[in-house]
Amino acid sequence: MTRPHIKICGLKTEGHIDTVLARGCSEVGFVHFERSPRHLSIEDMIRLRAHVGGRALVTVVTVDADDEFLKRLATRVRPDVIQLHGSETAARVAAVQALTGATVMKAIPVTSMADLEEIERFRPVADRILLDARAPKTSNIPGGNGVSFDWGLLDALESRDFTLSGGINPDTIEAAVRRVAPRGLDVSSGVEREPGVKDDGLIHRLFDAFEAAVEAGPLPLHEEKRRFA
Repeated sequence: MTRPHIKICGLKTEGHIDTVLARGCSEVGFVHFERSPRHLSIEDMIRLRAHVGGRALVTVVTVDADDEFLKRLATRVRPDVIQLHGSETAARVAAVQALTGATVMKAIPVTSMADLEEIERFRPVADRILLDARAPKTSNIPGGNGVSFDWGLLDALESRDFTLSGGINPDTIEAAVRRVAPRGLDVSSGVEREPGVKDDGLIHRLFDAFEAAVEAGPLPLHEEKRRFA
């Protein structure tokens, strides 16, 4: 089993950045979406991006952002990755990549097997794919809702070349690592004590559980079904 990389998303303070990096986080995420409790301004992201330095990849999450903002983002914040978490089409993903020169990760909301067919539509134009739970109807943000989809749907995929998001927390990360074994894991609300407020204790619990799961290795198929069905 390949060791997944972990992205902690929705970070807002230097202290929490230092905590996740000290635990081996290889990618940090900033959110620019005004309806989100994790929203950061351009100026905030510039400051935090400087604090990260070269210690980890920096990803900025956007939702159906226009060209003007994306140009400012690329030139002022200089993220390594731009995550598109809206209703962007394949053509739009390609256009964002050409406009910014950044690595582009496209988020695909998943409810059923039919949603997984979107992977092949975006794979030719997106550098990375993120699979997330579809937002509940009561939510006004597309991600970071603390809900997961049926990870058993992913058994049909031959490749593990995706980042898994949605409902990953200290209690579920074992299943994410040992049952799903994706290339990457994306965690946001799972290490928060309230929406938009990260918690050092939950961060340490998450990484403790992650390290234990990696050390234990993948589960045999019969045990996967018994424990995580």
